[in-house]
Amino acid sequence: MIDRLRGAPEFNIDEPMAAFAHVFAALPADVIVYPTENYFYFTFVWSGMEFAGNMRLDVADRDDGVLHFAYFNKNEPWNVEILSNYRPLTEKEGVKVDRIDDLLYAVTYDGKTVRFQLNDLRDVEAPDSVVSEGDTLLGPTFDESGIPFFLVYNEPRKAFLFVLNETELLNDVLLPYNEDHPALTVGTRTGFAFYEDRFSPEPRKILVGVYAGNVEANNYFDGPFDQLPDNFIPGEELRDAITSKYPELDGEIDRLGAFRSQDGRFLVNPYINYRFPGELEQFLRCGDVALDEEKFYACLAPVEGQ
Repeated sequence: MIDRLRGAPEFNIDEPMAAFAHVFAALPADVIVYPTENYFYFTFVWSGMEFAGNMRLDVADRDDGVLHFAYFNKNEPWNVEILSNYRPLTEKEGVKVDRIDDLLYAVTYDGKTVRFQLNDLRDVEAPDSVVSEGDTLLGPTFDESGIPFFLVYNEPRKAFLFVLNETELLNDVLLPYNEDHPALTVGTRTGFAFYEDRFSPEPRKILVGVYAGNVEANNYFDGPFDQLPDNFIPGEELRDAITSKYPELDGEIDRLGAFRSQDGRFLVNPYINYRFPGELEQFLRCGDVALDEEKFYACLAPVEGQ
């Protein structure tokens, strides 16, 4: 770490193209983009401060030659965000984006080309346990934490669910929150909290909580709300689900939930952000055998607006 600090580069940190040139020059010829909203994440050190950022090949405009670039100083509890910059890059800035295949793109800048292989989950099939009566499978997702999910929408309950994909490598160790209540588990690495669904055809683990400190830090463990299955939603399925739950958004969002009249995207986060582990105790009551199916799922759902 000391060597990394001492070797910090010298460039104008306020100039996005200078930061991009530094990051891009350090990339290998081929990179894999695992998160399913197509963010390639990076970090670098400047003047003793660690910065984080991403390059994104957004499904909405990557075929139009756009590479989104953002970077910011990493937040810590004892400081505030000092700098945050974002710029969409095109040939106007000397950045050329070429589509090689459906999920393979070449980005060229200053004589160097890097191939970005996006995560191909088209052949991922959900096991029977993932989809229950009334559910629509919106697609597989892969979070930047390394955790695979399936995004599901239940029309009768008007509820989104992130269901753990247990057919893939978990990349975490789930331990019971309470030895007497094994249905509630928490990831030792990620802090993700899951509850085992006893009303599905086969047991499935539903994401019910993420650690609030990670959300505030905007780090890899801030939850899968920002890694929807963009590459694998062929039509209006996501918009239909959102407007089914919130009819007032009809006409206000595009097919992937982006707002038409303002920046930003509809937030799909059907879980709580817990600040203290004790807050997860609210889910212990979900194990009450007297709860019918409707009350069980209501127990797992966050309070609206939480």
